[in-house]
Amino acid sequence: MNLPTRLLLGLGLCVCLMGAARTDQAPSHVSAERTESGWQLRRNGDIYVVKGAGGDQSLQALKDAGGNSIRLWDYADAGPIMDEAHRLGLTVTLGIWLGHERHGFDYSDDAQVAAQLERVRQAVLTYRDHPALLIWGLGNEMEGFADGDNPAIWEAVNEAAELVKSLDPHHPTMTVTADIGGERIRFVHEFCDAIDIHGINSYGGAPSLPARLEKAGAHKPYLITEFGPNGAWEVPLTDWGAPLEPTSSEKAASYATTYRANEADSNTPSLGSYAFAWGSKIEITDTWIGMFLRDGSRLAAVDTMQQLWSGQAPDNRAPELSRIDLGSSSRFEPGDVITARTTASDPDDDTVTVRWRLLPESGELVTGGDARAIPPPIEVSIKSEGDGAVQVELPDTPGNYRLYATAYDGQSNAATANVPLQVLGEPRTYFPLSVYHEDLAGMPWVPSGWMGDTDALTLTDSNAAYDGERAIQIRFAGRAWAGIAWQHPANDWGDQPGGFDLTGAKRLELWARGEYGGERVTFGVGLLEDDVAYPDSGKRQTKSIELSDQWRRYEVSLRGLDLSRIKTGFVVTLTGRQTAVTIYLDRIRFTR
Repeated sequence: MNLPTRLLLGLGLCVCLMGAARTDQAPSHVSAERTESGWQLRRNGDIYVVKGAGGDQSLQALKDAGGNSIRLWDYADAGPIMDEAHRLGLTVTLGIWLGHERHGFDYSDDAQVAAQLERVRQAVLTYRDHPALLIWGLGNEMEGFADGDNPAIWEAVNEAAELVKSLDPHHPTMTVTADIGGERIRFVHEFCDAIDIHGINSYGGAPSLPARLEKAGAHKPYLITEFGPNGAWEVPLTDWGAPLEPTSSEKAASYATTYRANEADSNTPSLGSYAFAWGSKIEITDTWIGMFLRDGSRLAAVDTMQQLWSGQAPDNRAPELSRIDLGSSSRFEPGDVITARTTASDPDDDTVTVRWRLLPESGELVTGGDARAIPPPIEVSIKSEGDGAVQVELPDTPGNYRLYATAYDGQSNAATANVPLQVLGEPRTYFPLSVYHEDLAGMPWVPSGWMGDTDALTLTDSNAAYDGERAIQIRFAGRAWAGIAWQHPANDWGDQPGGFDLTGAKRLELWARGEYGGERVTFGVGLLEDDVAYPDSGKRQTKSIELSDQWRRYEVSLRGLDLSRIKTGFVVTLTGRQTAVTIYLDRIRFTR
């Protein structure tokens, strides 16, 4: 898992500094110390065991549940969050995002590494005296998901840690890896002398971490920096490759298993853990990752962590849902009317209401935690039959779908379950097909192809929309150029099959504007040429366009273009200038 949960779009690396350190109280002094019984984290002289969560949705709820710390993935916009944490008596592991090669960062490029090091410097100078600061988190899974054995990455991590220590000797340094497979233990221990703590993101393998670390010869103290339910890469799949998501109750049990396994083990130097994610996060599905729903409803994982942190169950607990039963098959004909069943219950005997939705499947098993958006619900007939059963009239469009059930108890608690299903037939492309709309952000292509000066580039969402409530905001603070390609599969530059047949589309249209006017951009379709294994079947882009500060419609004509395999659904490039360039994009779609 990766980026800050408050980011709703894209893969941005924020380089701006917003907020400043508090000066109304002395900064904390934190250290990791070895004792006869193992490692301990000490804060202002007292032993400190991290009982935390990753995210920032409701710090008051975290405090009330008995938690004592939060983890942030990057320091952008961290000031107000850290102030609120300090007010509540919580600490913060403050991340400094380090570039990922899959996002275009090149650790062999001295200029990129130097610019990244300067961002590290600015982060430390800004927040080193904040009284809520606990640990500096240098990077998150920047080593990738293979063996993690690129020496250049680890040299850059250690150089960053050395800089942090020279500027702030009073807070430990930590780097965070994607579990401990491959060469991660060796590189963290042998290449990173300036790293005090090994942060480990682990899901299905988290209960066995103590044993695996001991077997690998690890001797540095560690924090579990993300844990939760089994990921989509760790569960059974349907015949067509759709992962089977656990129910919210089953996920809660996973949190408990991991926490207890690591708390009970006295042979390894654990300093505590951060449950993930304290908030809602769209990844793989609408509900897989997150201890809350998007409407703020608490799931059973929150109850579980409160019991573990404080020793006391909440006054009112989340309801439960059984797995959804579709009968003897999960494959159906277009337009079939099917019956789905689940059982809802509530430990406090509250009245439970179950709501159902049918959504298209995303089709992207992205394991990097990159923020995604979920397709909108399909408007189909869903009729209750009572006793937890409903009739669902399936759409006429062939494809993969997922049926969701959500139970509410009227006390701000909820439960979730879902099941994948397939409507048989030859998949078809229907127009208009959205690349981006606020209800269809990032689908079916993903804004993962970052180009040019990516250090100076950010992509977030904005409420300055043309149509609806949200739009894409892209900011470029460099002097040369940068761009983003919407890709399928995500992060693919032509090595994998994928893409969509858009035959019949006549144009790509979008709405765009600049922050002030005069911003220069190009828009396009297709990027990959015949020098890769799986190119785009065609490509076309506009000439350089000067944007207005008002919304205007632009289009790329597709007439005469081979659209049989479009892997790069949209490309935008920005030209830098002396001041930062900010543009807004909305309603990007292919039409006939």
